[in-house]
Order: sequence, then structure tokens, then C-alpha cells
Amino acid sequence: MRYNVYSIKQVVEMLDIPSVTLRAWESRYQAVTPERTESGYRLYSRDNVEDLRWLKDQIEQQGISISHAVRLLKVQKEKHLEDNVVISGTPEDAFEKMKEQIYTALHEFQGERANALIDFGFSMYGYEAMFHQVLVPVLIKVGDAWEVGKATVAQEHYMTHMISNRFYQFFNVFPVYAHLPKVLAFCPAGEHHQVGLLLFSLFLRKNGVEVIYLGANTPEEGILSILEQQKRIGAICLSVTDKALIPYCEGLIQHLKGACPEAEFIVGGKAYEAFPNSVGARFIMNEPPEQWQSWFDKMFIGMKSKI
Repeated sequence: MRYNVYSIKQVVEMLDIPSVTLRAWESRYQAVTPERTESGYRLYSRDNVEDLRWLKDQIEQQGISISHAVRLLKVQKEKHLEDNVVISGTPEDAFEKMKEQIYTALHEFQGERANALIDFGFSMYGYEAMFHQVLVPVLIKVGDAWEVGKATVAQEHYMTHMISNRFYQFFNVFPVYAHLPKVLAFCPAGEHHQVGLLLFSLFLRKNGVEVIYLGANTPEEGILSILEQQKRIGAICLSVTDKALIPYCEGLIQHLKGACPEAEFIVGGKAYEAFPNSVGARFIMNEPPEQWQSWFDKMFIGMKSKI
């Protein structure tokens, strides 16, 4: 099958394991975690199939229980992961190797391996380093690969979705401080690149700001609806990479000001790097991430008195 992804029916036929058994192994013991289509159908990777085959062999040939077999499998995979990721050399060497391994795993639709590598990276290097030194470069590489035809649309969507989900998980980790203004963050209609917006939104969340994150390609109607419902939005953040969208964004900012006149506007992205004279935005974020904290401490904190 293309990309080595299999349906549950195909896995049942290949391994001679009843579908009810497969579902029980997944739900009760987390033996494997197949991907799912939008309609909920399971899709098993090549690694999933090999793990299931190994589990079946342990049960039938060694006479051990499925729970014990799953524990052995996880220990084995963790040991293999450490042996292949921990390398000598500089931290840059380690980040580069991890980046390549995560990219390869995602490119081959090996979601479990990619997530295991990411988990291992977080435990080894921490949140900041993994995001800025590994995951963001992977996302950039994904986009570049798609643009030159080295990744299909399906691969690009899958890889971006998998990493973005890891970003989203951190939105609920950090505490929210009620005295800070709430932020609405989005990419306008027609803008599909949201990496910079995700990073900036996570930075704000880390500093205790409640962020309503809408993501890429957000229609104006949806934004206006939220502004009508949410009364504490003190800042609206837009990210744009396509220069052709600048005129639309400038008009959009003026329109949104009419709906939420008390809000400050923050814009960023490659398009605004080339257009530093926004009429409607108070802040144009051209600074590198290492300077965001200084900006936040000097400028953003001052917005609280306006809420």
C-alpha cells in the first residue's frame, strides 16, 4: 500500500489477529497507537504492524501475557531510542541528528516513532531548546520539501499536523494571569503558514497571557464573531508571510478596530519584515525570539491598564 499505511482489515489479514483483539490491545494496553482519518478509521504504519507482529510472537511462542509483552516492547523501544539519539559531540550535533530522525519518521508516516523521539527530546533538552532548535527547523524543512516537490501534499499536511499538535499541547500547561490582556491570534484568510504565530502565541502563554489561537487561513466573519463574544481582548495578533496580503491585512486591521477599538494590534511574519510601516498596528514584531522577553516586559505589560 502507498506510504506503507494499512487499514485494520489489512492488518487482520497479515497477522491473523482478530480485529476485536487488536482493538482491545490498543484500548486496554496501548500496544500501538494507529493514526485515524477524519472519519475515524484506523491507519496502521509499518512500525505499528511490526510491533503487533512482535507482540503476537511473544504471546504465542513465549507464553507471556499481552500486558507483559507490551511492557517489554516499550522498554526495548526506549533502549533503542536512547542508543540511536544520544551521540557524542556538540549540542548542535545532537539537535541536528534529532531533527533528521524526526523528519524522516514523519516523512515515512511513522507517527509513533516521531512522537517518541519528541518526548525523548523534551526530557533531554527541555521545552525551549526542542521547539527552537528541533521542531521549528523540522517544520521549515517540511515546507521547503513540499515547495520543491520532495514531499507530497499528504506528507506535508501529515507532518505539519503532527508537530503542530505538539505545540498545541503546551497551551494548557502554563498558568493564566487575569491582570494581563487576553490576546486573539490568527493568520488572515489566504495565509496558510502559522509557524511564527504558533511560536509567538506559545511565548505569550508562557508569560501567563490567555491566547485565543485561531491558526491559519481565518475568515474575517469568524474573527468578528469572537470579538462580539469576548469582552476582555486587549491585543490582536496577526502573522503574514505573503506580501500580497498586506493591503488586505491593513484594511482588516482598520475594520477590526471598529469592532474592538480598545485592542492593540501586533503584526509579524516575513511580509511585515518588508513592510515596516503598518498604519493600524502599534507593534511590528521584527525582533528575533531571543528579544521577545525584553519587548514583553517593556511594552506588553503596559497594556493591562487599558483592559
